[in-house]
Amino acid sequence: MAFIEHSDAFDLAATLESGQAFRWRREDAQNDGTNWFEGVIFSNIVRIRQVTGGVEWDAFPDSETSMAPILRDYLRLDDDFPAIISTLEFDDILRGMFAEYTGIRILRQEPWECLVTFICSANNNIPRITKNVEDMAAAFGSPIQGTATEKNAFPTPVQLADAGEASLRKLGLGFRAKYVAAAARRVADGEFDLYSLREAAYQDALDTLVKFAGVGDKVANCVLLFSMDKCEAFPVDVWIDRALREWYFSDSEEKVSRNKMRAWAQARFGEHAGYANQYLFHGRRLRDRK
Repeated sequence: MAFIEHSDAFDLAATLESGQAFRWRREDAQNDGTNWFEGVIFSNIVRIRQVTGGVEWDAFPDSETSMAPILRDYLRLDDDFPAIISTLEFDDILRGMFAEYTGIRILRQEPWECLVTFICSANNNIPRITKNVEDMAAAFGSPIQGTATEKNAFPTPVQLADAGEASLRKLGLGFRAKYVAAAARRVADGEFDLYSLREAAYQDALDTLVKFAGVGDKVANCVLLFSMDKCEAFPVDVWIDRALREWYFSDSEEKVSRNKMRAWAQARFGEHAGYANQYLFHGRRLRDRK
């Protein structure tokens, strides 16, 4: 069992269950009240839980030595979280969100899996997205050998391209199947290098992603925020639409488009608009559960 020390505000459960990634499963609480989460990242099965002073975890098949920096990078534990939050505390609504939901982080995911995941998010909900992602892994991903539980890595672009649209439709992806299959073929053929977009400017990366069929402004901004280090990205989905209309535009008689909402939010929140987005999304979504 390995341990990563971490002292800044961090809420593992809220981060993993905040609609960014869809292969994490919460296990039953332990006697000490902590929860283990099991997921698959970068072709490794990872179990992790939050404990005093950091996170406890193990991984298979890679060694703890090789996985430690990968996991730390995935959780973005080296980000200066207090400094990021301080740039957004001028906003009364966000300040309340930070107090109520302290420690939600933006994940740094593998770009290909993130792209497919959010193509699947179109007109979808979290349980169905989760099922789509798991079904693709089970049907087409490579098995992770030597484990007690049967887990597959997320399929590569080649594996999904070879699977094709018809097979993806059989898994219940619906109209999204053709978009996933087309994206897989273009990436498999070398037409796009997704990792290179981490080094590109935000607008250039956005312009590239929307060239994929089925990728509009919202999906592209999700991929940019959750896998490509574009913390200024601001995806506007149904929850962010509601949050902005209710909390910021309630007195406006103008019908504000979602693209205008994004531009407004990026101008207001600046280089860390994505963090503002995640807290507004989390807070507005949970409000309906209370």
